[in-house]
Amino acid sequence: MGLLIKNAIIVNADKIWDTRQDILCEGGKITQIASGIASGKHEIIDAAGKKVLPGLIDIHTHLRQPGREDKETIETGSRAAVKGGFTSIMCMPNTSPVIDNAMVVEFIIREAHRVGLCNVYPIGAITKGQQDGELTDMAELKASGCLAFSDDGKSVLNSRLFRLAMEYAKMLDVLIIEHCQDPLLSAGGVMNEGVVSTKIGLKGDPGIAETVTVARDIEIALYLNARVHLAHMSLARSCELIRFAKSQGIKVTAEACPHHFCLTDEACSSFDTSTKVNPPLRSKEDVEAIKKAIADGTIDCIVTDHAPHTKEDKEVGFDGAPFGLIGLETSLGLTITELVKPGIIDLSKMVDKMSFTPARIVGLANKGIIKTGADADITIIDPDHEWTVTQEGFVSKSKNSPFIGRKLKGQVEYTICGGKTVYRRV
Repeated sequence: MGLLIKNAIIVNADKIWDTRQDILCEGGKITQIASGIASGKHEIIDAAGKKVLPGLIDIHTHLRQPGREDKETIETGSRAAVKGGFTSIMCMPNTSPVIDNAMVVEFIIREAHRVGLCNVYPIGAITKGQQDGELTDMAELKASGCLAFSDDGKSVLNSRLFRLAMEYAKMLDVLIIEHCQDPLLSAGGVMNEGVVSTKIGLKGDPGIAETVTVARDIEIALYLNARVHLAHMSLARSCELIRFAKSQGIKVTAEACPHHFCLTDEACSSFDTSTKVNPPLRSKEDVEAIKKAIADGTIDCIVTDHAPHTKEDKEVGFDGAPFGLIGLETSLGLTITELVKPGIIDLSKMVDKMSFTPARIVGLANKGIIKTGADADITIIDPDHEWTVTQEGFVSKSKNSPFIGRKLKGQVEYTICGGKTVYRRV
């Protein structure tokens, strides 16, 4: 018995289908797309009045397990992912222990299989212990299941080491994801350096801490003819550097998070520690530049940078609170509300940024598209349904979101992974 989706208006990255189709999923694959497929003994989902997308893919999330299961686990993070419409997520290596050896990779994959909700792909550390001193065995980590490498949470400050990492990644055909921030320039800043930080008396993190690293990484990519992916871009100047690099044929891709196109540094005036993120919330001009860069292709994909923290960790002074907010359950709604509804991008472009292109960047060839033979990873949404973000509504183990109380458009109705219904809105 398979799963049959009836009356589907399919939205792929290249187009929105203009007629309703039925989609048959069998054995984890899409086996037929046509009108009037016989129901047979299949499980039926009626998608009338909804939009049917390829499953969303987040290539930048933090699941905290192993080591900080009080913040999030692979199970609770997977539940948050499928509620948010994600069928595949990639988890960053800043766990305890760090994802720098095959044993940790195998544990994460095994636990994700036990949970059985969505695809979870570990990202290996670039340096052992993320200490910026010695490269990990990238070949071993790739063989164990890592699709990409990053020291996210901080940059690889040692430029020679970063060059070597990119050379090895090029040989192995895996992705390097760089957290672009020079800690010597950030110097303990807790929010964007500017008028607002001066007014409210918090130490600022200057934009050049991001842009000098962006420029360095682009230059190394050019020199090696290698690819690099730049994480959570937040500045107009970063977008300018990336746009120029792409015009020169340099192999650079980049991502942005919803909080960086929805909030400005003015949000920090509330002293709500959920607004303390890294890189920090920036100026209104930067927010508008990120939106433009998403629309024109300078920014290749939208990610969550889902970073759960306990109530106790966050309920301290702004200076002492950890960086990060949760995002898996609000990403789709924020993107539809802030980008699709105002006409900055359409639903096809959203699918491109949140599914098709992320899949291509990390090499998931059978994901990110609804077509015969593709993986049966599908998200069904109502793009017009309005809902309110509430603390009680989160299934993530942590609740650190600055969007609580906000009304959003765009609701996930069903999430289907490998042809299995893993979430349905009740």
